[in-house]
Amino acid sequence: MKKNNTKSIIVIVIVVILAFAGIYTLAIQNNKPGKLDDFAKCLQKQGATFYGAFWCPHCKEQKAEFGKSAKYLPYVECSTADSNGQLPVCTNQKIESYPTWIFADGSKQTGKIELQDLADKTSCELPK
Repeated sequence: MKKNNTKSIIVIVIVVILAFAGIYTLAIQNNKPGKLDDFAKCLQKQGATFYGAFWCPHCKEQKAEFGKSAKYLPYVECSTADSNGQLPVCTNQKIESYPTWIFADGSKQTGKIELQDLADKTSCELPK
């Protein structure tokens, strides 16, 4: 009986150590910068603005291309919380579809835009 208790304790200790190791590894990975952090920050610095809606699948796809760097996008939410209206910030910009990008020169592009096209339009460097 004593051997079974010892084996159980060893198994529990190993499981706990592995769990902590996994949590630690995830924490370290989440603190690393995203591949496109500088690119997303540059878009904002260059005067580009991304207008979208939380329910818009193409907006989600656009954000997904940036991965964890999406938090640095110059994003403006246009939808009301109930998804039935548009916020004044977007009405004032005459946003009619999502996503819509407005650039410093006043030009607009609608739909999901390829990263290289965003780089070309803003002179931001896309990492290799």
